[in-house]
Amino acid sequence: MTTKINYFDSLVENGEFRFLRLVLPEIDNEPVLKINRTDMIEQETCLFHKGVAEGVEYLSRLENRVRNSLDRREPLAIVRFADGEYAFYHRSLECNGLYRQAESLAAIDRALPFHIAAMKELAQNGLMAPLVFPGNLGKRVWWQSLLSFKNRPSAATFLDFLRVHDIEITGDNYLPFYLVYAYLTSAAFAKLADGKKICLVNSDFYPEAWRRWFSRFLSVPEIVFTEIPAEYVATRWDGMRDDVLERVPSDADLCLVGAGAGALPLCVDLARHLSIPVFDAGHVLNMMNGREDKSNGPRLYTIRN
Repeated sequence: MTTKINYFDSLVENGEFRFLRLVLPEIDNEPVLKINRTDMIEQETCLFHKGVAEGVEYLSRLENRVRNSLDRREPLAIVRFADGEYAFYHRSLECNGLYRQAESLAAIDRALPFHIAAMKELAQNGLMAPLVFPGNLGKRVWWQSLLSFKNRPSAATFLDFLRVHDIEITGDNYLPFYLVYAYLTSAAFAKLADGKKICLVNSDFYPEAWRRWFSRFLSVPEIVFTEIPAEYVATRWDGMRDDVLERVPSDADLCLVGAGAGALPLCVDLARHLSIPVFDAGHVLNMMNGREDKSNGPRLYTIRN
């Protein structure tokens, strides 16, 4: 679905959101910038809601939401969106990057209704964390518009997709993308996880790597594993939903999910099913598994001083 890009403009022009550099205590992005492109530093500048003054406030808000979900046994899905998801919701097979997300455009079309329903539920009850920075808004110069009548997938096309389906980004349901990475790799999260039953929902599991990860923080959660396919969860979730939900332990305290573009419906359904926090952990899950290579190496906001 293609529309004129304007939802991002309206969010900024009405003063609801603005760009600000995400600065977090102890985070050191320099090693990542040296390994990857130095222009990645632009991704440190992200959308902030007008009611949030600095990055540590977002961290505090996230931890409070997670603790409230645990204490009250209320559903809380936390889902990230970046290039793969932007392509998927733009009906582009460019979504098949690191992972195979969609077999065909027809498969995306069949899946969009349950993704849209999940997105609406996420916006109402959970937290969405899209990657939005000045360099991924997809704005084109005049000569590019002569070469293509369709915008490339971008943060702006994703935001327009939300607007078309009456889904709003607000101060209550928005997090900066990298906040999720920063929180899941923090001592605060490891402390919260200590003694909890954590279910990993992913295609692979390396128990020793997980134990080593949490032992660095003197944390000893109980880790259990529910296996899902390594590909096409985004288009086939409606057919596997009941089986996966049945296999996740009913006494799990929280879940960490790795499912690519399929994380949205999976996290929303699982959070509602068990009334617990469910994180779309992505790259951090690979880190905990000792498999950063699956994400093509380190990412921003995952390394500390």
